[in-house]
Amino acid sequence: MMWSFFSRDSAKDFPYEIGEQVQGFEHHSIWSLHRAKRKNSNEEVSVFVYEISKNASEAKLELAKASVKRLKTLRHPSILQFLDSLETDKMLYVATESVEPLGNHINQLSSEGPQKDLYLAWGVFQITRALSFLNNDGNLRHNNVCIWSVFVNASGEWKLGSLEYVSAVDGNPMPPVKIPPALEIYDPPEKNEPSKLKASTKCSVDMWGLGCLVWESFNGPLKVRSNLKDIDVIPKSLQSLYCELVGALPSNRPNPADIITRCRKPGGFFRNDLVDSLLFLEEIQIKDKAEKNRFFSGLANHLDNFPDNVCKHKILPQLITAYEYGDAGSAVLAPMFKLGKLLEEADYQKRIVPCVVKLFSSTDRVTRSRLLQQIELFIPHILPQTVNDQIFPQVAHGFLDTNATIREQTVKSIIHLAPKLNYNNLNVEVLRHFARLQARDDQGGIRTNTTVCLGKIAPHLHPQVRQRVLVSAFIRAMRDPFPPARVAGVLALAATQQYFLLSEIANRVLPALCSLTVDPEKSVRDPAFKTVKGFLGKLEKVSEDPSLRETMEADVHTATPSIGNAAATWAGWAVTAVTAKFYRSQSDSSRPRPPMTEQPSSSSLSTTTSSVTSMTSLEHESNETSASASDYGQNDWDNENWGEMDTSQDPSSPLAAGTSNNGQMKAPSALGEVKDGWDNEEWGSLEEDPVGEDQEEEEDEQQLIVGDTMKSNELSTNIGSLLNNCNNLSPIRDEQQLQEHHINNTTNANWNSDSWADGEFEPIEEPLTGNPKLDEARRKREEKKLQRQRELEARRSQKGPMKLGARKL
Repeated sequence: MMWSFFSRDSAKDFPYEIGEQVQGFEHHSIWSLHRAKRKNSNEEVSVFVYEISKNASEAKLELAKASVKRLKTLRHPSILQFLDSLETDKMLYVATESVEPLGNHINQLSSEGPQKDLYLAWGVFQITRALSFLNNDGNLRHNNVCIWSVFVNASGEWKLGSLEYVSAVDGNPMPPVKIPPALEIYDPPEKNEPSKLKASTKCSVDMWGLGCLVWESFNGPLKVRSNLKDIDVIPKSLQSLYCELVGALPSNRPNPADIITRCRKPGGFFRNDLVDSLLFLEEIQIKDKAEKNRFFSGLANHLDNFPDNVCKHKILPQLITAYEYGDAGSAVLAPMFKLGKLLEEADYQKRIVPCVVKLFSSTDRVTRSRLLQQIELFIPHILPQTVNDQIFPQVAHGFLDTNATIREQTVKSIIHLAPKLNYNNLNVEVLRHFARLQARDDQGGIRTNTTVCLGKIAPHLHPQVRQRVLVSAFIRAMRDPFPPARVAGVLALAATQQYFLLSEIANRVLPALCSLTVDPEKSVRDPAFKTVKGFLGKLEKVSEDPSLRETMEADVHTATPSIGNAAATWAGWAVTAVTAKFYRSQSDSSRPRPPMTEQPSSSSLSTTTSSVTSMTSLEHESNETSASASDYGQNDWDNENWGEMDTSQDPSSPLAAGTSNNGQMKAPSALGEVKDGWDNEEWGSLEEDPVGEDQEEEEDEQQLIVGDTMKSNELSTNIGSLLNNCNNLSPIRDEQQLQEHHINNTTNANWNSDSWADGEFEPIEEPLTGNPKLDEARRKREEKKLQRQRELEARRSQKGPMKLGARKL
C-alpha cells in the first residue's frame, strides 16, 4: 500500500490535459509546446514540456528551471502569463495562457494593407513595453528577443516569453551561449568583437533583438543575418529607428522607453487608431465621462480596420464591462452591437442578449434612441419569445412618447421586429398604435412613415387582418394634408396590390386614387396616374381572361407571401419606393442618421424622419410619457378603424390649425364628397349588405353625422383660439406648419372624412394642460363624442351588419 502511494505517477495530479504538439517551435527552444485544456472546465491553455530523461545535459535543465522561476515572478501585461507548473523525475511542465509562437502566427497574416500595419504596430509596441519593464524597472536583460521568443494569444496580443537567458544588467555583458544553435543568428555583433563590449548598455543587447523582431515582423523568420540590411518592406516611419536598433555600436541603440516616447508622437509608428483605442481601453478606469463618450462615439467608425480577433477577444469584452460596471453611457452601444456579429450564436445569447434586455428597460431617452437606431444589428439574434415577452412591451411605450424622435424611431423599429412578433402583438397592438399615429400625430413626417412602415410589414400580417386594414389605412393616408403622406399612401397601395381582391380594387381603391389625379402637388399626381393605370390594366387582363382572377388573388389569403413577388410586376417601382428610405424633411438633412440596411431609391418617397429633434435635445427631456399602453381598450382590432383624423381630438394638428384660421372647416361638403362608403361601416363585418335599406333612416343618420361634425368643428374652432394663447403646447416646426397650412387651404378637406366614432376604440387619455378653459372644453368634447357613439350604435343595431367595402345605395 505504501509502495503504491510513493510509486504513483504525479503527472496525473497535473490539472491539465495535454494535447497535440505545436510544430516548428522545438527547433528554436529547449521546450516543446503543446495545446492543452484544463480538466475541470475545458478552458484552452498551453503547456511547455521539457523532457528531463531525454536531455542529459545539466546546463539545459538549469536553463529550464531558471525559465520557470522567472516566469513565476515576472508579472506584466506584455509578458507571458504563468498559470501552473509541475516537476517530476522525468518531465517538467509549465502551463500558461493559450498562445502560439509568433513565428507560426506571422505566416497567417496574409492580409496586406492598413489592417496588417496597424496590427504589427500594436504587437511591436507591446514587446517594446515589456523590454522597457525588464531593462528599466527590473534591471534585467532578456538576451533572447526574436520572433520565436514572442507568443500571440487569442486576443491578438503579443507576449514576451522564453526567459531562459534572462540575466541582471550589472552582470557579465557578454551575451550568453544559446541552445539550440539556431538562435545564434540573433546574437549582436559585439559578441564576436569583445572590444565593443565596453560600449554596451543595459538595453543594447535587447535592442538588437528588437531590431531583428521588427525585420521579421514584416519579412518573416530571419534566415541570414545579412538580410537585416534589406529595409524596403519596413514602413518609412520606422526605418530610421530600425537602423538605430541594428547599428554596429551598442551605445547608439536607444532605450526602449525613449522608443515608445518617440513613436507615440504624431506621425510616429505607434500613433494609430488601433494602438490609441487599445491603450484607452486599458486606462478607461481613470478616464472621465466626457472622454469616454468621445471615444465610444468615434470607435465604431474605426472597427472595420481592426483585426477580428482583436475586436472579438480584446475590445468587445472591454466594451461590455465598461457598460455594465462603468459610466460609459449609451455611446458604447453602437460599437458593442457592431462587434457582436463576430460572436458565435451561443456566445451572443450569453453575453449580448442579457445586456440588450436590460437596456430596453432603461428610462433614459438617449439610451432608448440609440437602441432603436441599432435594432437591426441585434434583433436577428434574439429569440422570438424574448422579443415578445421582454422587448416589445418596452418598445411599445415609444409610440406614446412625447418626444417626436422616439415615436418616429419606434415606428421604424417595427420593420425589424415584425417577423418575430406573435399574432396579438403584431396584428392587434402594433396596428392599434399605427392607427392612432396615422390619425392624430401632429408631425406630418411621422404620419407618413407610419404608412410606409405598414406597407413594409404587410407580408407579416394575418391575411384576414391585412384584408381589413390595408386599403382603409392607405386611403386615409391619401387624404392627409401633408403631400408626402399622400404619396406614401399611393405607393403603399401599389406595393401591396397583390393583397387586394379585384372587387375591392374596383369599388374602393380606384375611386380613391382618381381623386388624387387632380391633386395640387405634381409629386402626388404622378404616382397616382401611374397606379391608376396599373390597377386598370390588372382589371382589364382579368376581364379579357377571367381565368387569371385566381392568379391575381393568389396572395390575398396566403399567410406569409413575399412582397418581393410584386417587384416583377407593374408595381415594382412602388415596391422600391416603399422598401427604400422613410420620409426625410429638410430640417433633418443636417442631422446624421443611423445607417440603414436598405438603399435609397429614386422615388419621391425617402425614409428617415420628418419632424424629429436632435439627439442633444433628448438628453434634456423628461422621461415621462403622455400615456401608457394600458390606456388602450381591450376590444378587438375588428371593432376599430383607420377612420379620419378627428381635429377635435388634437387641437395642435394641422387640421385644427386650419379650423382656427378659417373659423370653420368644410366638413359637410367633405362628407358629401366621400364615395367609398367606408366611413359609415365597421371593419369586422363580412356579411352581405341586406337588400332594401330604409332610405329615411339613412338620411336621418347622415344628417346626424353632418350636424355633429359641424358642432365638433365649432368646438374645435374655440379650442384652436385657446391654443393660440397657450405658448404652443404641441410645437410644430415652422416650415412644416406653414406647408401643411398651405395645403389645408388649397386642398379638399376629405382627409377628415372618416371618424374614430364609427368604431369602439377607446381613446387614450390626454393629460391635463393646467388651463381650466381648455380642460373644460376637452371634457365637453369627450362627452359629446360618447353621446354621438351611442346614437350611431343604436341605429346600426336596428339595421344589422354591413358588408366590408359595400356602398349604400
